[in-house]
Amino acid sequence: MKRYDADEGIATLEVALSDYMNADDLKKLAALTGEKLPTRKADLAAVIVRHLDGDRLRAAWQGLEDLQRAAVAEVVHSSSSRFRADRFGAKYGAGPEWGSTEEQAWRRRPSALCLFFYGNGTMPDDLKERLKAFVPAPAPAKIETLDQLPASHERPYTRWNSKTKTQEQVTEEVPLTVRETERTAQRELLSVLRLVDAGKVAVSDTTRRPSSATIAALTAILEGGDYYAHVPARNKWEDKNAGPIRAFAWPLLVQAGGLAQLSGTRLQLTKAGRRALGETAAETIRTLWARWVGTTILDELSRIECVKGQTGKGKRGLTAPLSRRRPVAEALAECPAGGWITTDEFLRFARASGHDFSVTRNAWNLYIGELQYGSLGQDGGAGILEERYVLCLLLEYAATLGLIDVALVPPAGARDDYGDLWGTDDLPFFSRYDGLMYLRLTPLGAYCLGREAVHRPAPVEVKPVLRVLPNLEIAAIGTELEQADRLALDAYATRVSDFVWRLDAGRLLVAIEEGRSMTEIREFLAARSGDPIPDTVVRLLQDVAERSAKVRDRGLARLVECADAALAALIANDTRTRKYCLRAGERHLAVPASAETAFRRGLREVGYLLAAGETRGAGVARAGSPDDPAPERGEA
Repeated sequence: MKRYDADEGIATLEVALSDYMNADDLKKLAALTGEKLPTRKADLAAVIVRHLDGDRLRAAWQGLEDLQRAAVAEVVHSSSSRFRADRFGAKYGAGPEWGSTEEQAWRRRPSALCLFFYGNGTMPDDLKERLKAFVPAPAPAKIETLDQLPASHERPYTRWNSKTKTQEQVTEEVPLTVRETERTAQRELLSVLRLVDAGKVAVSDTTRRPSSATIAALTAILEGGDYYAHVPARNKWEDKNAGPIRAFAWPLLVQAGGLAQLSGTRLQLTKAGRRALGETAAETIRTLWARWVGTTILDELSRIECVKGQTGKGKRGLTAPLSRRRPVAEALAECPAGGWITTDEFLRFARASGHDFSVTRNAWNLYIGELQYGSLGQDGGAGILEERYVLCLLLEYAATLGLIDVALVPPAGARDDYGDLWGTDDLPFFSRYDGLMYLRLTPLGAYCLGREAVHRPAPVEVKPVLRVLPNLEIAAIGTELEQADRLALDAYATRVSDFVWRLDAGRLLVAIEEGRSMTEIREFLAARSGDPIPDTVVRLLQDVAERSAKVRDRGLARLVECADAALAALIANDTRTRKYCLRAGERHLAVPASAETAFRRGLREVGYLLAAGETRGAGVARAGSPDDPAPERGEA
């Protein structure tokens, strides 16, 4: 009997019966036909071939149970001829009946479904082709969504009952924290690019990961801080901090997207990065996501830090990050925008839809604590790791870019699926992403994932919880303000008390500089107010909008110092250089960075060189003969 190879497939039913079945198994299978059975193996195979020929094949299929017919249909209308039990179970909630389940193999009896599959669940190619003529295609997998989130999440945990002297399983209600990311991501992108431009983003020259100082600087500019605040731990055993997520992701995203590159130990903006400062953020984010799917700058699996072996022997068995990111992105693109989805439902849907995101070809080389006992090749460890990988990709990168809104709880104790794995007793969580409970595809996500051809921002939800007063004050009314509304008010206005904010031109200008548009501010105030916005507020917003557009950032320029005012005037007015510079005082010229090469070329034609400067700018030196004395540094 031939050894089964999953990659080969089986060409014909005759080959399956002769090469993959022994005489005893053939006898059990042939008994399902109801015919009188011969004794020779070849004759037994002939009985089965006749039973699956012509119209009798249709009758054999129709005689199957519903789940068995579904199993046949899934393979018949798939590119693969192998039955995938995990995919089928995710879609239908149960597996088909394959026969009796006696412990001794020789006692087991096959079901009629075994007439269609051989060699560990493979349908012969010729049988598949004949079935395709009458077996209807299965319905696509569906995903369940919620219009509204629950107020809290039920978290199971084990506690000691002092009365019964036993441990008992109980649940507690943990409030959900909702992060709406679409507008936040677009503003944070600009803030991160400005921080890079200021030379304040340092990364490792080998791993490209941000330094601890950089993470602190980035956390300070994130709206509402990172997903989880840092809580000082009394010792390493009680440390339940998740650590940075968005602050970690942004430097890697802008590097992978070609917006920043390493210069020494710090990032500097590329030409694409400078253009992004003046372009629509949604277009830039779409590019960033596309580049991230194919990047090799980081494997998100390395962020699941409790799993060891990723850099040793186990690394050779890891799948390529692109082969995992792409199916997750495809599954995300098939989700309806605007509906909340539990992460467990998303993972089920992704598997049921055939989007495979396997992280390793050999989980036995990945482990927790110690390889001999803690290998992920046992107790479902590989599946748990796959799910955590997806949670990382969703929360750290898709949500950071604004593709999905998220609802979170603290990761410690959020999931209890890894408790049977060896070495996990002291882990507060399997990954910092365990607290991701719900996700919702945003309009920006639908656009970036190719679901929509045009980006149509979601309208601000109408919810009268504020009163905008003529004296420029904003007061909270009715129900308690949500955290997102408080963050928005803190960005637009100055807080006077816990429930009162005041608008002023200075704070509005800061908000615009941070990436918020005046249109967004007006829409927010209108949607959260039960009455028309007072004229005094309208005039303030109009005045600030006009002033914010009168002075524009046209990029960096090099300051050039000339020896005297006459030389500065000469260069500023010469036809070969005047197009590339502007007067900046008596002896200085400003040269836009984009025109520096052309300015240097024109300056040489005039008869001067741009010498190296010290602190105030570059000097201009006359182009003379080799015998001329070299000018002092910084002088013309």
